Amino acid sequence: MSGFSVRESGRARRLSIKVFPRGRVEVVVPRRTRPADVREFVEAHRDWIRKARAAFAADHPPEPFALPELVTLNGIEQQFAVHYEPEEGAKTVRYRGRDGDVVLYGHTRDEKLCVQALKRWLTNLAKREYAPRLRALSGLTGNSFKKMHVRGQRTCWGSHSSSGTISLNYCLMFLDPGHLRYVMIHELCHARHMNHSRRFWSLVARFEPDYRQLDKDLNGSWKQIPTWVGIY
Repeated sequence: MSGFSVRESGRARRLSIKVFPRGRVEVVVPRRTRPADVREFVEAHRDWIRKARAAFAADHPPEPFALPELVTLNGIEQQFAVHYEPEEGAKTVRYRGRDGDVVLYGHTRDEKLCVQALKRWLTNLAKREYAPRLRALSGLTGNSFKKMHVRGQRTCWGSHSSSGTISLNYCLMFLDPGHLRYVMIHELCHARHMNHSRRFWSLVARFEPDYRQLDKDLNGSWKQIPTWVGIY
């Protein structure tokens, strides 16, 4: 079977398969797993993958890919018009942002290069927008962090490492401000409890009483991420 990605995980003890709502298949494997073992595992689960994809397709018809002309980021309450300016002979795509506009210029006929440029823009925008929010919530909760990273994680909205680094998904900008705030509070609370124990959730509840509903909402929030982003 083709059309699947492989992700090594230091926490994985066995191979597992995830099928995402838009049909993407990810195989999570322990480190140093042989490619032949991965292919054999996927082949053995071919029927299950096909049924899972069919079930998602029945509820969520595939969306055609299209580069955006407008990007709405509810999480930071901003909207941007996207402009494409082709340049003869260019082999790359760069971007420049200004108030309410993003301009992609260069080899803009290459959709893959355009998406990569848009993701770089999203990453840098999220860094600027997230940093003051995270610092403010750090002060509110009394929980510190050492560094903040922004990525386009495919499997989580955020994480907090044992070294004090909080990683946040730039896709949170496509959700609403409440979910962005909740994920930040959630990760900050891991500074005190690196688990999901009763004490951890009690600490989260002090700063976000509606955490149960917000956490539940995040499971289906992939629907708000545009197809072109390619995360789900």
